Amino acid sequence: MGTNAGFTATVSAITDAFGDPTRRSVYLFVRDRGGDDGLTTAVVADEVGVHPNVARHHLDKLAAGGYLEVHTGKVAGGGAGRPSKRYSAVADAVTEFPVRSDDLVLSLLGRALTKLSPGEAEEMAEEIGAEYGRAMAAGLTGDALEHGHRSMRSAMQAVAVALTAHGFAAHAESRNDQLRIINDHCPFGDVALDHPVICAVDRGMVRGMLSELTDDEIGDVITESSLPAGDTFCSTAL
Repeated sequence: MGTNAGFTATVSAITDAFGDPTRRSVYLFVRDRGGDDGLTTAVVADEVGVHPNVARHHLDKLAAGGYLEVHTGKVAGGGAGRPSKRYSAVADAVTEFPVRSDDLVLSLLGRALTKLSPGEAEEMAEEIGAEYGRAMAAGLTGDALEHGHRSMRSAMQAVAVALTAHGFAAHAESRNDQLRIINDHCPFGDVALDHPVICAVDRGMVRGMLSELTDDEIGDVITESSLPAGDTFCSTAL
């Protein structure tokens, strides 16, 4: 019984650490290329294709879980200045990853959406996102977040915080009198790249949350840029 409990705890710990596809990519890159000296956050971010803050978040999570070691000393041949924090893999910390049911469900959803016409798939994906967004906003509301009492700008900030908690690494910004949500990381990973229609889920989530957080006129919510379209980040604009 003790052995089973230990095995379950180990699987659970690995799943928590590597459930995110980006975090798996970060770990595998450091494990395969880090060597004894390790890699900096900037190098990892450039390789994986994420913002350095996102890479640092994953690296520190992996270090906290005992999968990476952190080095702060200078590397031989390095230049002057403050030494960068470097990460290397702990020997034999992870040999394999468990199958993620979320990955399978997302892949199934992506393939199912290809059976519909592009318009139908887009509409369905966005509505699913909107329903989930409304549920997320309901979880945020309460004494401090009464329905409809937020300005659009304040509501967008709340949406960005909620999306970040769900793995999007999002922030809100205003430019040229237009509000937008910038996502520096997509938790849908390769599934969104293979099935770009899933980007409509992001758009729907923003629309659904805003409908619960403000009484201001929302107007059109559009996908302004996306990774599947070849952009460097995803953005949803009003």
